[in-house]
Amino acid sequence: MWRGCRRLWWARSQPARLPRTPPADAGSGPVGSCGRRAYAPPTERKRFYQNVSISQGEGGFEINLDHRKLKTPQAKLFTVPSEALAIAVATEWDSQKDTIKFYTMHLTTLCNTALDNPTQRNKTQLIRAAVKFLETDTVCYRVEEPPALAELQKNEWDPVITWAEKRYNVTIGSSTSILGPNIPASTKETFVSHLASYNMWALQGIEFVITQLKSLILSMSLIDRHITVEKAVLLSRLEEEYQIRRWGNVEWAHDYDLCELRARTAAGTLFVHLCSESSSVKHKLLQD
Repeated sequence: MWRGCRRLWWARSQPARLPRTPPADAGSGPVGSCGRRAYAPPTERKRFYQNVSISQGEGGFEINLDHRKLKTPQAKLFTVPSEALAIAVATEWDSQKDTIKFYTMHLTTLCNTALDNPTQRNKTQLIRAAVKFLETDTVCYRVEEPPALAELQKNEWDPVITWAEKRYNVTIGSSTSILGPNIPASTKETFVSHLASYNMWALQGIEFVITQLKSLILSMSLIDRHITVEKAVLLSRLEEEYQIRRWGNVEWAHDYDLCELRARTAAGTLFVHLCSESSSVKHKLLQD
């Protein structure tokens, strides 16, 4: 991947090449919203471009497929706020082989969502939607039976909750009730204030990660670099992994689901970091 990034960086300083003429709809791409599909892009199509590069325009950094500017599904110019994010998105397009597999291009999807905002939500609505996951957070719901699973949840999830409570100076807790734990209003407001420090683009990525892991706590632990992507995914699938160890694995299906979840979670986390200003990221890290 880094070789591809360096190649794209080098290409920016070179004279434009004579391109192969692409189809008229070259600007369209996949889009999805965090937690709900607002678009239904084709899953695959034949690759219609030879070269991918980035350039800086008035509104930010743009992606070029040969001589055509990439556009969103709503026909907006595909422009991202940072050069690092532009290189990462361009690498997604450059990595496609003979067939463009849109369902593998999670960064492109997230950028399209941020640019088109298909659900027309503002910053406050995005934050409230993210914090609402606390009420059904995966790591807060516990079982009483079987005892082995209950013990596994305690050993694996309690340290993450303890970290979050200390990190944000809040009370979270857990419960075996079907109604879940009673999350204090002060805890929710603390998370609202913390999430407000992120920009709209980063919030789209945060909600995407939360949707994958079904947990605000795991997502923030991951974004704050307390745990890795692999660990976050494992903790989000703890009960499923317990059942697999007990009853066995469904050939290829479980492994595919695991790899897909890791890919989406990693892309969402990278998107958040690339959309967050470096000074803001440093400030958050210094609070750990």
